[in-house]
Amino acid sequence: MRADAVRMRIAVLAGLAAMLVATAALALDYTPHGTQPRLAVTLGAVSVCIDCHRSLDPANAGFMPHSTWGGSMMANAMRDPLFWAALDVANHDAAAEGHAGVGDYCLRCHTPRGWLGGRVVKDGLGGTTGAGGESGCRLLGNYAAKDRENSDYSGVDCHFCHRLMPGGPQGEPFIAGNANAWVDDALTCDSTPGFFGPCRRGPYQYPAGSMLEAPHGWAYSSHHVGSDICATCHDVTTPDTDEGPLKTLVRADGSDSGRPFPIERTYTEWNRSLFADAILRDGFGDAPSGIPVVANAQPCQACHMRASQDPLAKACEANPAGSRTGNLAVHEFAGANAWVPGIIKAEFGGNLLQQPEDYDRTIAAARDMLASSATVSTTVTAYTPATPSVAGSISLEVVVTNLSGHKLPTGYSEGRRMWLNVQVRSAGNVLVAESGAYDEATATLTEDVQARVYESLQGIWDAQSQACVVEAAGAKQFHFVLNNCVAKDNRIPPLGFRVTAPDDPEGLEAGPVAADYPETSPGSGVLVNADRVTYTFAIPAGTAGPLSAKATLYHQIASKDYIEFLRSEAIDHAFPAENDLCAGGPGRPFTVGPQALSRGEYMYELWTSPLHGKSPPEPVATGLAIAKASPRRR
Repeated sequence: MRADAVRMRIAVLAGLAAMLVATAALALDYTPHGTQPRLAVTLGAVSVCIDCHRSLDPANAGFMPHSTWGGSMMANAMRDPLFWAALDVANHDAAAEGHAGVGDYCLRCHTPRGWLGGRVVKDGLGGTTGAGGESGCRLLGNYAAKDRENSDYSGVDCHFCHRLMPGGPQGEPFIAGNANAWVDDALTCDSTPGFFGPCRRGPYQYPAGSMLEAPHGWAYSSHHVGSDICATCHDVTTPDTDEGPLKTLVRADGSDSGRPFPIERTYTEWNRSLFADAILRDGFGDAPSGIPVVANAQPCQACHMRASQDPLAKACEANPAGSRTGNLAVHEFAGANAWVPGIIKAEFGGNLLQQPEDYDRTIAAARDMLASSATVSTTVTAYTPATPSVAGSISLEVVVTNLSGHKLPTGYSEGRRMWLNVQVRSAGNVLVAESGAYDEATATLTEDVQARVYESLQGIWDAQSQACVVEAAGAKQFHFVLNNCVAKDNRIPPLGFRVTAPDDPEGLEAGPVAADYPETSPGSGVLVNADRVTYTFAIPAGTAGPLSAKATLYHQIASKDYIEFLRSEAIDHAFPAENDLCAGGPGRPFTVGPQALSRGEYMYELWTSPLHGKSPPEPVATGLAIAKASPRRR
């Protein structure tokens, strides 16, 4: 045991040394675009906004900005243990290729406050922050710290978003993706003289003397009502370094496209859909099932910051109740993640400024969002009843229709998936056939020959086998910063999705891969927003009818494969325990979070905890059909 302990300690020290050497060897600038660290006017703390924009009255909690933001993944982007485990893998992978410090690129999105404050890799003075900067070790605060000035763990917060600009101070153009943001850093707000610091920008204008006028510098911003502002972080591309893209996309035939590798394309998916097209959505003709026909384009905010219809709605505690009914974008930022907010609530929620109810609201909003994202219909296309001695059969068609404004699912693809679980049951409710079975105890999805799993599998091109490799030794791999090819992307397109664009004539940015979605009409270039799946099952002899056939669409944030990969990477490469990794950093050692564990092992520990249920699948939509035997002719 003593020898084993010594070897383990040596392995840990070796891993730590490798990360420190990687930091020292930093050469590439992963984040050369947009506003750089060390603002003239630092970002105001979230606590500055709370007095006015949070309510202690439970009746107001469903619409007040901080109350609805507080439990969101935007607010908790730095408390997400899945992010931290993935960050360690990214830093290791890039360093192994001789490119240290890639965490600067990751943390720019997750902690704008820390990055712009010069506490990640760049110090804003022409140098670096020192060892561990790319691992978040130089940041202020901790996972359970209150959202105040001395904490960089408040995620994507108020002052960052409300100081975003559509261009740079010298007329530089807007840059979509990778958090290449332009942040207003003026010393005064010209539209409202008398206030120090830049304007707080938003979608409102206040007439002089209005009782709703904000008691701080403000400016109307059209940028804040469109999807471009969301594109700042929700199109993710391989790092565009000062020496060019880190990885370029390899086509299916093995040729290099020369295009920076597209990692996530939520904004692009929306931009090529009918949701972005105000001309075609003109109200004439029949609406596709479940899709409202409207005269205006539907930006991201229409779904993810829905206007409050609460009769008491107001944006500030000083405003009259009802002054913002129908005209207040609720800051819930609901997506599909109903799992991680519960982990954060359980691990850190007792110490945070946010109330536990904030996380409950986020989870409920995520489930509502999932329920509105798709429909499922099930049709029996053929049925031969079983007899007491002869087996029968049943054939089905299941149609999944995407009602969202982007692919289904979308966003961060590692471990994220949706699938159809199809069950056929007897008259006595006995399960007689199934596809896409999921074992909750082991978190194992059975991918039978008929199973339909919607996912994007990115990998590393292997010149020898001429294939996009996504597995090693039978286990799926998730190398976010090293990937340069797409082996599969059968996620369902949104309504009106166009594969190509003038700057992407091959459709390489967001088109399906190893999947076939037909055009709405020949030559239109527009894909259908539905997937039709056929199934045929044998029915055991003696099965009593009528049979019920139910198809349920599920969504899962993190697959077993992904969680086990993160742990294996941490163990195989001797990633240090977090307090060892960040020894000497501000406020270290932490008494919350991974502490004496590596981040990958900590994530695995959380996943296996009965409290968190191994990322339980969330049901999205269900379609049911009944199969009855045809009447016999006499």
